[in-house]
Amino acid sequence: MRQIFLSLCAALFLCGPARADEAAIRSVISSQIAAFQVDDFTTAFSYASPTIRQVFGTPENFGVMVRKGYPMVWRPAEMNFLSIETVDGLLWQNVMIRDQDGALHILEYQMTRLVDGWKINAVRIRKAVEGAA
Repeated sequence: MRQIFLSLCAALFLCGPARADEAAIRSVISSQIAAFQVDDFTTAFSYASPTIRQVFGTPENFGVMVRKGYPMVWRPAEMNFLSIETVDGLLWQNVMIRDQDGALHILEYQMTRLVDGWKINAVRIRKAVEGAA
């Protein structure tokens, strides 16, 4: 009985931070998309990692890139979080987005944990297969 209790405690301990991280990661992505929806590129830029901020330099440059390269993120019609995966030591949050034209996309958000919390370090797009989501 004691062994079962200790195993249960260990499982809860191990799952606790993962669930907290998952909620924090999803909050960062949701908050960035909410900022995009009102064209608040300064706030959206704040959720990007230092690497991304260095590449684009200003929130305005970042906004241009998002509007042109990621229109489904700039103005999503629908968004659902899918799985979180670790690939080669990198953490990826998969997000399904339906764009304004009704097309489905899977976006893979690479997340990085910094002293001040989770940041978005990269985003890859792959078109979703209709009927699979």
